[in-house]
Amino acid sequence: MSEQISPPENAGPDNARPETTVLPDQPRPLHKTSVADVIAHISITQLTLAVLVIIFLWQWLDGHRAISDMQQQLAKKIAEMDGSSKANQMLLTQSQDQVRELFAKVATLESRYAEAQNQRAALETLYNDLSVSRDETALAEVEQMLLIAAQQLQLSANVKAALIAMQSADARLQRMNRPAFNGLRKAISQDMDKLRSLPSVDITGINFQLNNLITAVDQMPLAFQQRAANEVVAQAVPPKDETVWQKLLREIWQEVKQLVRIENTGKAEIPLLPPNQEFFLRENLKLRLLSARLALLSRDEDSFRQELKTAQLWTARYFDGKSNEAMRMSDGLKKLAASDISIELPDISPSLQAVRNYRLMRDNEPKARFEGRPKAVR
Repeated sequence: MSEQISPPENAGPDNARPETTVLPDQPRPLHKTSVADVIAHISITQLTLAVLVIIFLWQWLDGHRAISDMQQQLAKKIAEMDGSSKANQMLLTQSQDQVRELFAKVATLESRYAEAQNQRAALETLYNDLSVSRDETALAEVEQMLLIAAQQLQLSANVKAALIAMQSADARLQRMNRPAFNGLRKAISQDMDKLRSLPSVDITGINFQLNNLITAVDQMPLAFQQRAANEVVAQAVPPKDETVWQKLLREIWQEVKQLVRIENTGKAEIPLLPPNQEFFLRENLKLRLLSARLALLSRDEDSFRQELKTAQLWTARYFDGKSNEAMRMSDGLKKLAASDISIELPDISPSLQAVRNYRLMRDNEPKARFEGRPKAVR
């Protein structure tokens, strides 16, 4: 800003400038003033005021510029806050949507968890029922096998069959793999050890020999048949260069010699059996040997020896003891009669009693253990 400085009003006459008349046609003369002249004519007060005005203007301009900067910064901050607020609003909206989705998923998970709990409870119930049923079935099978083993020992004294039945029972318990069955397996193992310690009897070999003897019964000749047949065979061979008349006379002589025959058999009497009784003799002898085989299978040593003794007597009485078949029959019967088929059978009832006690304990067991099952979640 520029101020027009007027000359002081109280200027003295010395300071008064002579007035000049300016003609219109004449140009005004130009007065040249320097800065020093201007400053020299300015007073201190005016200079102070000018400095103050300049300072004030500078401060005002600086403040205006600061205010403008502040306004710009404030506008920028407001814009940023507005953008941040919109972003926060969008994030809040997204968060709310996500929270709603999470609540829906949680509700779904809770429903599925409840279903899983119900299914778990149902499966546990089914498993317990199946486990109990499976154990009862296994124990029933084991008891049946042990009963078969006891019957084999009591009825037929068949140690091998009894041992097989007990091994099957032990294998059935082993497949269950339950520690609760260890006591039963121990009792069964002790009874199996008793059976294994018994002396072995070759029942199969003796039975095979009896079958061979039964087959050889039809081949044995009777006491009055074997030597006559040998004589007939010996006399049936004709001599060489025999004429027809010689052959006729020889045959007539053989027929005459067969009419009467005297022989020392070494027996008080020789039973003469008609042809129809010969068949029944052989069949009765076979029945005696079959009875001996049944006594062998049932381990009845007394009956076994009695049947073999009867077969020996019949063989010596009715059959030719000098024939090879009869001699083999007699030797076989004597050898079988000397066989020891009777053994002292052990008591295997402890294992059977252990199974029955275990089943009885399970049947009398209270059902309170099923109350601890997890309840279904509704």
